[in-house]
Amino acid sequence: MQCVYADKCGGCPYRHMSDDEYREFKQNNLTKLLKHLHSPAKNIGSPLFIGDGQRRRAAMSFEYIKGKIILGFNEASSHKIINIEQCLILTPAINAVLPELRELLSKLCARSYQIKRGKKLLPQHIQKGTVWISEVSNGLDIVLEYDAPIDLNARMDIAEFCQNCADIIRLSHRAKADSLSETILQKAIPYITMGKFNVHIPAGTFLQASGQSEQFMGNLVAKYLAGVEGKIADLFCGVGTFSYYIITRIPYLKVLAIDSGDELLQGFKNTLNAGQICNITIKKQNLFKYPLTSDEVSTFKAIVFDPPRSGAKEQCRQIALAAHKPATIIAVSCNPNTFINDANTLIDAGYVIEELTLVDQFAYSEHSELVANFCLIDNHK
Repeated sequence: MQCVYADKCGGCPYRHMSDDEYREFKQNNLTKLLKHLHSPAKNIGSPLFIGDGQRRRAAMSFEYIKGKIILGFNEASSHKIINIEQCLILTPAINAVLPELRELLSKLCARSYQIKRGKKLLPQHIQKGTVWISEVSNGLDIVLEYDAPIDLNARMDIAEFCQNCADIIRLSHRAKADSLSETILQKAIPYITMGKFNVHIPAGTFLQASGQSEQFMGNLVAKYLAGVEGKIADLFCGVGTFSYYIITRIPYLKVLAIDSGDELLQGFKNTLNAGQICNITIKKQNLFKYPLTSDEVSTFKAIVFDPPRSGAKEQCRQIALAAHKPATIIAVSCNPNTFINDANTLIDAGYVIEELTLVDQFAYSEHSELVANFCLIDNHK
């Protein structure tokens, strides 16, 4: 489908291709990349391609220029914002709220607020920021990110906006990306259904780009763990996506889920408590600085990891050093290049890639997701 912003917006550089051309292009890129593996994957799974109207989260930039709001995505290789009225890759629910969201931002930016400099109070206006929008199972969850206070007038504007938009269930504010979010208005607790569980979602938390890709990858991870008995580690667990799919399909497994985000893990704990889920244990740990040691790795029958784009270099190194290695390692990667480095560390340590699957959830972009099932050769014979 043609996009009116395709020649400017940097989000979908390969939209000009036909479906067949695009899919062949992505799979050829993967084939070239996999040539760098020290040992080839035994099987390549059927890929998943996500089309238009499926992207359930977006970070849209905004600027207030000459009394008007510019809301959209960056121009290719630029910080210039392309004003987007509707985006083909976003879900219908997100697109539907954009006009009202634009109006809210106009009100917030047009009204001045005061800051103190010395003994003077100086009027200021919101100039720019980011809007984080997620479509969850029960509605839309929005975080306004800009460095200005939320005064009474702003709260009233936000309340009116949320009242007029039935799909919005929570709106929060934070000054910057690494700040804690303040809930301004909440109609219900936002949740995502993962496996058979309704999972509480903290404001602005990371979610897989589409519900279809999340379900596909979650079921793939659970399939690879079929037959495993013993303790499982879910590393870089986020809100617990893979943990929930694992115990939905294999309810007898015990899972240790590890990540480092306080707010994120608190949401995870809230869900476990609400659902009285007793076979998932949560641990806070910075796995980049303090990966599971080789001795700790030896206590697990299987490990699942889904790191950020920088990969899991140190954790793979500890797995390689373990005296008693887990029979199964499942790697989920949003960066095929760092995946190659991690994979080669595991291959050199005695693992083989039983199956590798492409998940193309960032439609028409350069990005690809991979899910790989590593089996220890001695156990696989």
